[in-house]
Amino acid sequence: MAAPVVSMQALLESGAHFGHQTHRWNPKMKPYIFGDRNGVHIIDLSQTVPLFARAL
Repeated sequence: MAAPVVSMQALLESGAHFGHQTHRWNPKMKPYIFGDRNGVHIIDLSQTVPLFARAL
């Protein structure tokens, strides 16, 4: 069975870029956080897509 292709567009549409509230974060995740908006961390999908491809 072929592995599914994960695209940045699909992750954006599913809301996968939304993280936890900014006051409930793990400092070890800092390299993977793009920024924050309205008190919620935004996950860096430019790093997530290649790591998903590697994992699948």
